[in-house]
Amino acid sequence: MHPNGVPYLRPAGNAQGLANYPHARTVTAGHGASYIHISGTSSRRGDGSFVGAERSHDPNGNTSLKLDIRLQTEAVLKNIAAIIDCATGGKAGMQNVVEVTVFLTNMKDDYAGMNEEWNKVWPDRTMAPARTTVEVRALPGGKSWWR
Repeated sequence: MHPNGVPYLRPAGNAQGLANYPHARTVTAGHGASYIHISGTSSRRGDGSFVGAERSHDPNGNTSLKLDIRLQTEAVLKNIAAIIDCATGGKAGMQNVVEVTVFLTNMKDDYAGMNEEWNKVWPDRTMAPARTTVEVRALPGGKSWWR
């Protein structure tokens, strides 16, 4: 038994952490209830590419990136659902999520699209987890992969 709970690592072929940390960690409280803590998750695939991020090159050799927050959010939520399902042996799902922190790099352009996908998973406000959404300057892994 690990002193800080049981780690869960997604199988090879799925995106792995950018440092040494598990996708999730399950801990059991003194009263016997289990809790799962999920590491930050993105739309990154196992091959390092990202769902919702399409590269293009113009005739001058310049690279641009088209981002689709809806596709990214859908992929993130599916990744989280898969982590919960596998880490708990199917005993928990998205309906058990209590709190979420969302990090966006462009609140103005992405907030509405992210909310559209969020509301598909949690259409009932009374059943949705508590949530905080913050804008950040950058996220780990950033745009360096597409250059």
